[in-house]
Amino acid sequence: LVADVEIAYWETVLARQRTVIYEEALALAERQLAEIEQRIRVGSLPETERASAQAETAVRREELINARSAQTLAALRLFRLVDPDRLVAPGRNWTPTTAPTAPDAGADALSDHLRLALQQRPDLNQARLLLDKQDVDLETTRNGLLPKLDFFILLGDTGYADSFGRAVDRMDGDRLDYRAGLELQVPLGNRDARARHRRALLELDQAYGALSNMTDLARVDVESAYIETQRTREQITATATTRRFQEEKLRAETAKFQVGRSTSLLVAQAQQDRVNSQVAEVKAAVEHLQALVRLFRMDGSLLLRRGIQIPDTAPRGK
Repeated sequence: LVADVEIAYWETVLARQRTVIYEEALALAERQLAEIEQRIRVGSLPETERASAQAETAVRREELINARSAQTLAALRLFRLVDPDRLVAPGRNWTPTTAPTAPDAGADALSDHLRLALQQRPDLNQARLLLDKQDVDLETTRNGLLPKLDFFILLGDTGYADSFGRAVDRMDGDRLDYRAGLELQVPLGNRDARARHRRALLELDQAYGALSNMTDLARVDVESAYIETQRTREQITATATTRRFQEEKLRAETAKFQVGRSTSLLVAQAQQDRVNSQVAEVKAAVEHLQALVRLFRMDGSLLLRRGIQIPDTAPRGK
């Protein structure tokens, strides 16, 4: 649940950031269209420049409509996790306040996450508990293969008496009959007990194999999630560099357009590239934060890192 809420939160943040980017892009496209219209009226630009600016404005408006819809849906999914009882209540609009900024620390060493997974993952701990139970079952079935040895004492007034209490009171009497000894029982064949024991042995072998397989899968889960954190962290730097270059490209193309050395089509293409780079930069930061959440969930440390403690709800013996 904690992982789902955090991932849904960052999806909401990403959707909101996209909306802001597309709003700014539409405002810029509308300003550029108004400027081009003005220059066409005064005769400094040909009529053909209007089409590219109009198409750019239409594209930005379309992207903004889709971004607002995606933002509403992302917020709805988050709200369902946080407060499902108020899904149909009014006043459901709220704004995320934590910005998508990658933490300075990031992931620990891979070996540390693998060690945590082997200690903290609940599926592995549950498998170990079941393995302990099957060890107990094996001991029980093994006891069924052993001979049964009983110690007995028989006391009575005669050899056929069955009143132990009266016999004890009259132990000094002449007619007392008593016997003591050991009784050994060895069932012939003991097929049923042997079958139960063989079945318990097979089930224990299967349980050990399943635990080994689950341990391998846990290692794969953790290492895969760790690789994703490394990839997304590198993408943050790469996308930030790309965004800076695209902004420079747009400024240069706009300046050339102002002096008649470029066209509105090239400016629109530069604007599109800049918008894409801005979205990619925010997406890289969000994906890195989500990758960290998945890594911490895979190694079983997410609740500990968030300061959440689950109380022991197991029934207490009296």
